[in-house]
Amino acid sequence: MLSTQKKSRLYKAYYRNGEHHRGGADVSFADIVKLFGFRGVEIGKWVTKEEQQIAANLFFDALSDLMDILRVPPQVISLRGTLALAFGVGGQRFASAHYNSAKRQLALAKNAGGGALAHEWFHAFDHYVSKRMYSVDRPNQFATEIWLNDLDDMIHHPLNQRLAEAFVPIFLNDYGSGPSELVQASIKADSARGTFYYARPQEVGARAFESVIQHHSIKNAFLVQGTKQSEEAKIGLYPTGEVLRKIASALQIYFYQLGQAVSN
Repeated sequence: MLSTQKKSRLYKAYYRNGEHHRGGADVSFADIVKLFGFRGVEIGKWVTKEEQQIAANLFFDALSDLMDILRVPPQVISLRGTLALAFGVGGQRFASAHYNSAKRQLALAKNAGGGALAHEWFHAFDHYVSKRMYSVDRPNQFATEIWLNDLDDMIHHPLNQRLAEAFVPIFLNDYGSGPSELVQASIKADSARGTFYYARPQEVGARAFESVIQHHSIKNAFLVQGTKQSEEAKIGLYPTGEVLRKIASALQIYFYQLGQAVSN
């Protein structure tokens, strides 16, 4: 028991309204690996059995909700078995969650990872799809970054075209002649902080994806939160209004067609 310790944020109540995929039963990380086809999972040595159980249920619900939102089969969530999970291990300073492209591993911190799963999953997807969308082969490449710089290198395929269409409202203005308001706000935020982070294409893309997920009718606060009322949202780092609707529509078409292709 943890009665003599300060309980982590893992114990907070994360709101969700999706289907009861577990039917009220507990699941394990082994169940998650088996169902979705993840390459494996790594659990930190400081994660107790109780915390591991809570986390497994939260992960399972969140990944199931993401599958329902995107309308894709389980193997899309695991990126055809190439993606690994980690919980409470390999954390980075100031990061509640991160995607390790070298290890192809999505990691959430034990005490602060809730709400960041959708953002990090998109990083993993962005990395995975880059070699299927483009003929170039660069270390740690992301499709969003290549799209912004090497449009002519795209492999001709209907799915790639659909994804490229989703990138347009994320990165370009209505005329396609300059950066979108989202990109401009990201550049401004970086300038104020003297960094290059928010305006990185993969970060802009991940925040746009987060917004689409959080604005869906299926809600899960462990999967995503912070795109509406956070300080980042208030300074324009997440898309809103008509731009968000365009991004959501394009991504929904892409992932539905991707799911159909994988299922068939």
